[in-house]
Amino acid sequence: MSRKRTMSPTKKLVLSVTTGALVAGGAIVTMATGNASVPDAVCQGSTVTLSGEAGPPAATSGTFPTGTKLKVTNLDNGQATTVTVNGPSGSCVLLNNAAFDQVREPGKNLIRRARIERVGGGNAPATEAGPAGPAAAATAPAGAQAGAPAAGDVVCPGSTVTLSGEAGPPAATSGTFPTGTKLKVTNLDNGQATTVTINGPSGSCVLLNNAAFDQVREPGKNLIRRARIERVG
Repeated sequence: MSRKRTMSPTKKLVLSVTTGALVAGGAIVTMATGNASVPDAVCQGSTVTLSGEAGPPAATSGTFPTGTKLKVTNLDNGQATTVTVNGPSGSCVLLNNAAFDQVREPGKNLIRRARIERVGGGNAPATEAGPAGPAAAATAPAGAQAGAPAAGDVVCPGSTVTLSGEAGPPAATSGTFPTGTKLKVTNLDNGQATTVTINGPSGSCVLLNNAAFDQVREPGKNLIRRARIERVG
């Protein structure tokens, strides 16, 4: 005598991982798996510093257009701020004073371990679309970059210059030029200039340490909006 086994209806539920659907006795119930908007992690490896500008929390960027919303997380303390880009700068994201204070570690003007996410507005950065972006330029050996500027050339036109908050003799970091590159930075608002050697990476064309910035600083300002940057060696 044969015995017919009957499966409980609850065991007919099959979760399709690839389609995000529940199949129940032939009926398909779709689920919202994978449909949620996920923020884009952008400018990976960039450092974040402050512009010295007043006003409510905001940021400037050389990568994203005005209106883009970016979330910046300081991975060293877990603090985060979401800001809207309101103008251009020489960094992926340059926070004003109020925004930086929301993620700052006491006594530090630089976030070395930052996560930057695009959470609304603007377009995906063109610089991440291919190997010609600044991330590739920063890792390419000296002289290997296509169209790399020669000594004496003006570079990064339109970039603002700020400070990293780091101590030590005058020096700079850069996301555009390799370690060992010499750059001359002139503050066109007061005519003061400094020549520095790149000693590591950052998210800017040139990010001066405290000693270098003091050589070109206008009193009370942490940002040079009208800067001339030249590659001198």
